[in-house]
Amino acid sequence: MAETIWSYLSTFGLLFWLDFLLALFVIFQEKKQPAVTILWVMVIMSFPALGFILFLLIGIDLSKTRTFKEKDISFGRIYPQEIERIEAINRGTYNFHDIKAYDYRSLIKLLSNNSLSRYNEHNKVDVFYNGLALKDDLIREIKQAQRSIYLQAYIIKSGAYFDELKEALIEKAQEGLDVRILVDGMGGRDLSKKDRKILQANGIKLAVFFPPFLGNLNIRMNFRNHRKVIVIDSKLGYVGGFNIGDEYIDKSKKFGHWRDTHLKIRGEAVNDLTHRFYLDYKFATGDSSGSYQSYNYEGEENYDVAMNIISSGPDHELEQIRDGFCKMIESAQSRIYLQTPYFIPDEGLFKSLRMAAYSGVDVKIMVPKKPDHPFVKSASRSYLAELMKYGAEVYYYETHGFLHSKMMLIDNFVSTVGTANFDIRSFSLNFEVNAFMYDYGINADLARQFHIDMNNSEKYTLKKYGKRKLGEKMAESISRLLSPVL
Repeated sequence: MAETIWSYLSTFGLLFWLDFLLALFVIFQEKKQPAVTILWVMVIMSFPALGFILFLLIGIDLSKTRTFKEKDISFGRIYPQEIERIEAINRGTYNFHDIKAYDYRSLIKLLSNNSLSRYNEHNKVDVFYNGLALKDDLIREIKQAQRSIYLQAYIIKSGAYFDELKEALIEKAQEGLDVRILVDGMGGRDLSKKDRKILQANGIKLAVFFPPFLGNLNIRMNFRNHRKVIVIDSKLGYVGGFNIGDEYIDKSKKFGHWRDTHLKIRGEAVNDLTHRFYLDYKFATGDSSGSYQSYNYEGEENYDVAMNIISSGPDHELEQIRDGFCKMIESAQSRIYLQTPYFIPDEGLFKSLRMAAYSGVDVKIMVPKKPDHPFVKSASRSYLAELMKYGAEVYYYETHGFLHSKMMLIDNFVSTVGTANFDIRSFSLNFEVNAFMYDYGINADLARQFHIDMNNSEKYTLKKYGKRKLGEKMAESISRLLSPVL
């Protein structure tokens, strides 16, 4: 009996010290976010062995690995032409096409420096809020393509939408165009083997970013390429929240109408979208070939929207899009309109929004009433309620279905639309891309749509928040604790 007890204690002691050493490893490995580090240490110490396996699967910081060493080198090689403009903005000698942009030069400097993103002044932009309209426009442009079609999406699902898109892509590939598709390893699980074979049999190059192994098991499942970028002939680009699947064209009984925001861009910024696709495709395949060409649009009529294309991801120490959001909020003087399906800000962003609301800025935040992730809804509610105490207004989009739009605008001039949600996952773990735009017209268009969406939303109040049930309160507390890794 004594030997059995001793054996048990020895095993327990061994597991304790092993977990203790693993926890020390996490502490020294993860330095960027103390809250995340503490949470992972708690998981490892509470769940021996299993906790560390979970950390290896979904917690390790890729920016501290060699995974993206070659990718970073390539990034530096294709952007030397941007340096001169960035240096001129830093020196204060750059002549802004729109003098209003000068008021936001600190934001432009930040985005230019931390992403090596050129401030592009000559662009033409159309905004889509409906998936059917976007699909029809995209397929029409694909049919007019002359040289290349590069399509990158987080989710691509077999179905009616993809069948129509597939037919158009195959037709262009058979004409001899360079057609390439890049999909995330997690998001591409519903793209059938049959469709994959059809694409490849017809000359379309299909690549997977962080592909799974052993079925759907993926050791990098926590790091998702969430970007949606389409480039046609290096002259036309799309970026925003819509993926490729039937739910995005309102054919889902679960979600109903899918409300999202997507940009169609012509002009200088398309060069940056082309580079973005090039880097991700090269990393996924090792293939550095392709039809990539830069164009100059200076002097083109109606090409007057200025913007920065900003990418971020776990391959960089800086959180470029998150920092851009923070700078926008701190620059706001009159209004901040924000739409996001997931609202889980880090402490810095939360405090910036709180100070903006408390200082009299009109802060309006819109989220879906019926989200696709219950834990995220519970965590979001606690942050939103606290902001309401300081004057922010919160709207739950409900009438027409699901809100997936990732949009923020400040005052009447600066806006951002892209793939990044307003949550820690998008800031730190996902690969994202956003357009930061400096233009009265685009800002007004986005604000107009926001007010339309308000009519299809329920205004949330502190009174309603106070009536939540005990179960909702418990879920809220647990979800907020887990928010750094949701």
